Amino acid sequence: MIAEKLAPLKIGSLVLANPLILAPLSGISNLPFRLLAKEQGCALVFTEMVSAEGLVRNRKAMGWLLKSSPEERPLGVQLFGSNPGSMAAAAKIVEEAGAAIVDLNMGCPVRKVVNGGSGAALLKDPRKAGEIMDAVRKALSIPLSVKIRTGWDEKNLNYLEIGRIAENCGVDALTLHGRTRRQGYSCKADWQAIAEAKSRLRIPVIGNGDLTSPEAIGHFFALTGADGGMIGRGALGNPWIFRQTLRFFQGALPEPPTLEEKEKTILRHFRMIVDSRGEENGVREFRKHLLWYTRGLRGSSEFRSQAAQWVKYSEVIRRVEEYFEKIRKVSFSS
Repeated sequence: MIAEKLAPLKIGSLVLANPLILAPLSGISNLPFRLLAKEQGCALVFTEMVSAEGLVRNRKAMGWLLKSSPEERPLGVQLFGSNPGSMAAAAKIVEEAGAAIVDLNMGCPVRKVVNGGSGAALLKDPRKAGEIMDAVRKALSIPLSVKIRTGWDEKNLNYLEIGRIAENCGVDALTLHGRTRRQGYSCKADWQAIAEAKSRLRIPVIGNGDLTSPEAIGHFFALTGADGGMIGRGALGNPWIFRQTLRFFQGALPEPPTLEEKEKTILRHFRMIVDSRGEENGVREFRKHLLWYTRGLRGSSEFRSQAAQWVKYSEVIRRVEEYFEKIRKVSFSS
């Protein structure tokens, strides 16, 4: 039963090799991160969310968010905004730029986004949400999905209502994060809500929340019957989760990366970010990835405490190489 869930996933005219999708992660889902996930078996990657208003007003300034590569395709682009016209215009720009699918963010809980009437704020205004979905659907010829949460809070769980509006607007798939806006990321995701959405809606339902290991993903598919699984925080410092999950569903052990593979991936990821963003921005952006990559490794606490002080490309390379060499020496001697 579980293995069948890793059959190709169809979203409108888009057919994916498997149902494992990388979530659009703000400040994280740039081209280097997406490429690593894709290489490990992820079927569909998304950009971090892009402001529709910003894209329409100044496409050139927003261009770096849409920077892509043939190796990562098919590529999805997630848009956020509160104006149906701007969302439709931005979606058309994205389609012309080569996106394979557009996703509408109606679940982001961040205060700045919500205060602007975007993201999860749209859960409180189903009429406006429907107007946006309808306008974007009419502007696009490629598949369209929408990402929501279960509701604004526990007293207002309207994911089925929003899901039915999406169906009526011709949206091709619904991604449901199993938490309310009020819950943020603080509690266990409600997979039962995802199961209910799957049983009640006609369009494909993709679940999101707590997909942090191959075993958890296997349990998720078995419990919910969802058409796809969107992996977010489970991929931070762990692009191998896609490879491990595919192996798990094939009946093989989801082997972790070796120390050598982890070191090479860290250095390659860092070089790609610096190539893309320059030394100053690249070093600053990569610090958080260093924290995620080294979780659980021997001596990582001291390494992580020092990382915030590094500002030069050469220093980061040297420190990472020294750290892994130290781990190998300790492991060999013990």
